Amino acid sequence: MKKHNIFTSLLLASLLMLSGFTLQAQSALEIMKKVDERMRGKTAQQEMTITTVRPTWSRDMSMKSWSKGDDQSMVLLTAPVKDKGTVFLMRGKEVWNYVPSIERNIKLPPSMMMQSWMGTDFTNDDLVKQSSVVRDYDHEILKDTTLRGRTCWKIKLTPHPDAAVVWGKIHTYVDKETYIQLRSDSYDEDGYLINRMEGFDLKMMDGRMMATRMEMTPLEKPGNKTILTVKSIVFDKPIDDGFFSTQNMKVVK
Repeated sequence: MKKHNIFTSLLLASLLMLSGFTLQAQSALEIMKKVDERMRGKTAQQEMTITTVRPTWSRDMSMKSWSKGDDQSMVLLTAPVKDKGTVFLMRGKEVWNYVPSIERNIKLPPSMMMQSWMGTDFTNDDLVKQSSVVRDYDHEILKDTTLRGRTCWKIKLTPHPDAAVVWGKIHTYVDKETYIQLRSDSYDEDGYLINRMEGFDLKMMDGRMMATRMEMTPLEKPGNKTILTVKSIVFDKPIDDGFFSTQNMKVVK
């Protein structure tokens, strides 16, 4: 009977340990779902500026963007003059670019998604959000930590083998109070830290607390940085699916 009790206790302890690992994995996934939902809403319409900083110069761009769910988004450049009217559309797995100077829509191949977007440190994928932090990765809570005075979860994102992403892993720091990503470190397949994105200037916008300034820093390129600042945003205002069409790219304002 004693042996049976010992065996039963060991079995229960093992099951509890396995259950704990499962709950932690589910918790990490739920955290990232909340992060993603907070950033997107059902729909989002926003106005932003992007400043590209280099050691000897800087450049500003202004834009509007519209998104619906995680598979439809459109970005319209409104300044400077030479880029005004340029549009990027993501619809399902398709990504299109409208170039006003030649009045043509160009379909971007998947190989271009990780290339620089308009000379910034963001990629085409970053701006149209083709890959999903929820859909394309496995999630694991590594530890609790403090970042800029805020208690955060440090979560490891490991891409699925068939995911069309470039990173070997991502470490993201999520504020426990607001579910805002305060920092995201992207590593290559050899484990080297390549990019760091940080969120600053937390403000209430359209009823949601969010980071209104994001800084992308390529750590292997000293003096380089790209700053995205949200000027205004409206969440959950209905947008018809027909808005996200190649025809609308030529006339959207």
